[in-house]
Amino acid sequence: MTEDERWVEGDDWGTIVENAPIVSVDLVVKYEGGVLLGLRENEPAKGEWFVPGGTVFKNERLTDAVQRVAEMELGCEVEIRERLGVFEHFYETSEVDGVESKHYVANAFVVEPFEDIAESDDQHSQFRVFTPPFDDADLHPYVERYLENTSIGRE
Repeated sequence: MTEDERWVEGDDWGTIVENAPIVSVDLVVKYEGGVLLGLRENEPAKGEWFVPGGTVFKNERLTDAVQRVAEMELGCEVEIRERLGVFEHFYETSEVDGVESKHYVANAFVVEPFEDIAESDDQHSQFRVFTPPFDDADLHPYVERYLENTSIGRE
């Protein structure tokens, strides 16, 4: 993964995580008859199956952030099919030492890739397609909320 020069690091990132909500985009990826999720390798939600997503940079349009995140985490461009809306995520953990929580204001989009998904990236140890019905899948509650707000599986 190549870091964008707009990425905030170190103490500045810690100050942001400690004091402000983080604006992000989350991608509900329609793929092979289901939804593609990644097994997270970092906090928050480490060890959980979760949608790809990432922080929105200052002066970056949400749709541009969707494409950047798709390229970085999936290795391809995507078509935005639906905007699910804004969701708040509250975590009791973060990747920043000494900061015990993280708050996201996540803008969720249903997307479809234009090509096959690349191998997993540094944020996910693997990708897996979950197919409807999702009742028997052990999914993170925030992922369940996304799926409840889509037509995936009810089409």
